[in-house]
Formats: sequence, C-alpha cells, structure tokens
Amino acid sequence: MKYILTFAAALLLAGPALAHEVMVGDLEIIHANIPQPAASAKAAGGFLAISNNGAEADRLIGVEADFAAKSETHESKVDENGVGTMEHVDFIEIPPGQTVNLEHGGYHIMFMGLKDTLKEGEMRKVTLIFEHAGRAEVEFMIDPPMGAGTEDMDHSKMDGMEMGEGSGG
Repeated sequence: MKYILTFAAALLLAGPALAHEVMVGDLEIIHANIPQPAASAKAAGGFLAISNNGAEADRLIGVEADFAAKSETHESKVDENGVGTMEHVDFIEIPPGQTVNLEHGGYHIMFMGLKDTLKEGEMRKVTLIFEHAGRAEVEFMIDPPMGAGTEDMDHSKMDGMEMGEGSGG
C-alpha cells in the first residue's frame, strides 16, 4: 500500500511539470511546443495556447530565444485564390476570458536563423513579452517532427478538457 501511495504522490507532483504550463499575471501559457525541424533547417515554428483569465485584453508583443538569431510573431493566411501567405504581425491580441491558439495555419511564432539543431524531447527556453503581463520565461518542448502524427494535434485541449473559447487564427 505504501508503494501505491508513493507512486500516486509522484504522479501528482509530476503532472504540472509534464504539462509545462506557465502563469503570468492573468495569462496561462499552455503546451508551448516546436515540432522538430530537419537538422539542416534554418527556421522553426512555435505553437501554444494562451488563455486570458482576466477582465482586460493583453497582447503578445515580442519573443526572445537564445537558440535563434531572430524570433517574431507571424500570421499565416490563405486568400480567396488559395494562395497562402505568412507575414510578421506586431502583436497578437489576447481578449479577456478567451483562449488564443497559436497553431499551423494561423498565428504562430517563427524562430529564424537557428543556431543549433532542435532535438525531439528537449526543452528550450523562450521569453514571451506581453504588453500588460510583462515578460514570461516559458520552456518550449521539442515535439516529434511534422508528419509524425502531430499535424492533427489540437493544443486547445489538455487532459481532455476544453481550455476556453475563441481562437487566434
């Protein structure tokens, strides 16, 4: 019985660390991840969800990462002719009471000029800069490469629970 209780306690303590969620002010950063790029890649995309549990909007206004020469917030769009574009955006609005998903085909973070290889299973530190909540150091997990079963992953849900309404893209 003692072993079962010890194991259960270890699982409870490990849960938050495995989820790698971070709170900064009224904002909750959920499952920050980068699909592993090819070893020769010069850029990688970063994805996460941001829930605003506060009464006022906030904005993601900057990103810093030591493993990339440049980090920016971007938005991907497809026009009426089916032509896809990706462009830098100055900020990503996080409305009160909503969750904004940074995901493929919408808002995301671009890490450009990668300084070394990102390997599946690693955690990489990134600083997210918010207009009101300030700076938040977040660990991004390097997930399996795209095409390895992750492209249909819905990061708005963790542990089978809805994380909120709204979308960023």
